[in-house]
Amino acid sequence: MIADDMASPVYADAASVYRVRNPVRIGRFQLDLTVLDVLLVFVPGAIVLRLAGVGDVWIFAAACLAIIPLAGWMGRSTEHLASHYGAGIGGLLNATFGNAAEMIIALFALREGLHGIVKASLTGSIIGNVLLVLGLSVLCGGLRHRRQTFNRTAIGLGATLLALSAVGLVVPAIFHLLASGDAAGAAHEQDLSLAIAVVLFVAYAFSLVFSLRTHSDLFGGDDHGTHGEPWSKRRSIIVLVAATALVALMSELLVKSVEHAAETVGMSKLFVGVILVAVIGNAAEHSSAILMAMRNKMDLAMHIAIGSGIQIALFVAPLLVFVSYAFDPSNPLNLLFSHFEVIAVVLSVFVVALVAHDGESHWMEGVLLLAVYVILGIAFFYL
Repeated sequence: MIADDMASPVYADAASVYRVRNPVRIGRFQLDLTVLDVLLVFVPGAIVLRLAGVGDVWIFAAACLAIIPLAGWMGRSTEHLASHYGAGIGGLLNATFGNAAEMIIALFALREGLHGIVKASLTGSIIGNVLLVLGLSVLCGGLRHRRQTFNRTAIGLGATLLALSAVGLVVPAIFHLLASGDAAGAAHEQDLSLAIAVVLFVAYAFSLVFSLRTHSDLFGGDDHGTHGEPWSKRRSIIVLVAATALVALMSELLVKSVEHAAETVGMSKLFVGVILVAVIGNAAEHSSAILMAMRNKMDLAMHIAIGSGIQIALFVAPLLVFVSYAFDPSNPLNLLFSHFEVIAVVLSVFVVALVAHDGESHWMEGVLLLAVYVILGIAFFYL
């Protein structure tokens, strides 16, 4: 165990783990690269593999690896862009682009009619953020700091919003069971999903008002500033647009190869969506939350992990339901998830509530969160 005032050499400069010592300069722009940016070689690599007609497994793997650093660049450009517009607009930008990679992947899957993959990726993003990301953050932070504290009121609200998302999944499942023998009731399942999506979306909008306006002091707004010299608006927009376009291209390659790749390696589409796609889409946020926890900024680490899960459940999921009507009005996306997906989300929310109720954390709680995630992952693998 490492006490707060006796930092291990491993953690002496946590930022150096993520930074390349010599920044790259392109014209007037200086790019501060991270270790993850080495994976950018897979962007042209995935395109070449596709053009060469290589097997879907290799295309899927390359596209997955390419999305990881691209999502990081989207996050960085959004952070710098937000610094020019203040907390309100900045918070909205972060809410919109914080899970953009997952949203883009889901949109392409939705266009292809892969509703199962879309739902699995939503489930995986929720449990991945609140169990895997939070678990790693609590574990890594706890190994350096014996006891870490956070704002119990703010995190408690996050746990309650996650509980709302669980209700949004449980109710359609229960309704489906009750209406399974009733033709009239079954006909209203899609209407129920649409109505619940509207409620979740409205609740998310009010949560933004609460966290960004009326009670912003509870959410550590000062800790969200950029590190180093802020980028110009033009540079931020250029990087954001370029990264978003490349994520869209990689997402299309990923979605077109996912089914054959899953069959080839013997994985179910449910496991691929819940575990692989979800982890890839959130990789950039994983590193950010862990780094903040190691710096003893546990409030920020918790906000990144739990807040991202909330965005998926209350913003991305309803938005995908709305958009699905434009893709195929006769077969829109619903919120009827499999029984095990619903159980996994409910259990995840319950465990997070137990960890967050006392306003403090230690490394053993991180181990417990990760243990729950591994158990659920094993179950999804065999399901």
